[in-house]
Amino acid sequence: MQNMINSMKGVGLGVAEFLTPVLKESKFRETGVLTPEEFVAAGDHLVHSCPTWKWSAGEASKKKSYLPDEKQFLLTNNVPCYKRCKQMEYHEENEAIIEENDEDGGWVDTHHNADLSGTQAAEKSSEMTLDPKSEPTACGDDDDDDDDDEEAEDMEAFEESGMLEAEDNATLDTSKLKGTGSESGGASGESGILQTRTYDLNITYDKYYQTPRLWLYGYDEHRKPLTVDQMYEDISQDHVKKTVTVESHPNLPQTMCSVHPCRHADVMKKIIHTVQDGGGELGVHLYLLIFLKFVQAVIPTIEYDYTRHFTMNSPLSTR
Repeated sequence: MQNMINSMKGVGLGVAEFLTPVLKESKFRETGVLTPEEFVAAGDHLVHSCPTWKWSAGEASKKKSYLPDEKQFLLTNNVPCYKRCKQMEYHEENEAIIEENDEDGGWVDTHHNADLSGTQAAEKSSEMTLDPKSEPTACGDDDDDDDDDEEAEDMEAFEESGMLEAEDNATLDTSKLKGTGSESGGASGESGILQTRTYDLNITYDKYYQTPRLWLYGYDEHRKPLTVDQMYEDISQDHVKKTVTVESHPNLPQTMCSVHPCRHADVMKKIIHTVQDGGGELGVHLYLLIFLKFVQAVIPTIEYDYTRHFTMNSPLSTR
């Protein structure tokens, strides 16, 4: 029933988008929406900052006249997804409302009281905060200046010490392998080899909502397309068939999972005002870098976001 409702909504929105005039005047700061020109400018900045993303022309028959021929949508391919969302299940006792007076019920941190370790702690430490004085540094360009001050290893002395002959405990013993298959796309039971799913992600411009829209299509470790139900395993269960639905791609002859853009402008507007309240100003060219961070709540296990140093003082939750 939900799929039928989503399908009917999709048809209705398609008609509405066709009838909606192209936004000509910038309303970014007032409402959080984009003109097609601003979308292209933000896309150019994303491609420049993070070369894993690139522009695509798409199908010629589906070309949008209000966008440049070679810049119809953005894409990145083979994005890793190491685990299923059920491995990050929500526990109510770990939730805390950070800002109670917010008109939408407050910002919610779903792991506030959790005992984090390993990669979870690393993720926690890099949550999005808004610092008006800094811009995001993309593609994981970590500062390696400190390494330049360290003395180089004396390789001749290392070889003479016999360390090259020492057994490496981390080396995989292939004689013990019995198989590498995995039904869920997660860790293999007997071999210990991690079976990784990958996703192709697209960002299009939605003329009706006047915001970016994220699309995703997944593959298993053998590059075999995932079923819809399998892709739903990698999406926050609070958003499956609600915020995320399967629809026809506007620039390609296929259906893909899509994050519905109805709340994107509202979230961006809140972020803009947060930066302004802190004495800063958010440039429209940063739109897609921020967009990719707040949609991470919908697809938390798909590791597409390689940006750094852009955090928000109150953790963001889309609802």
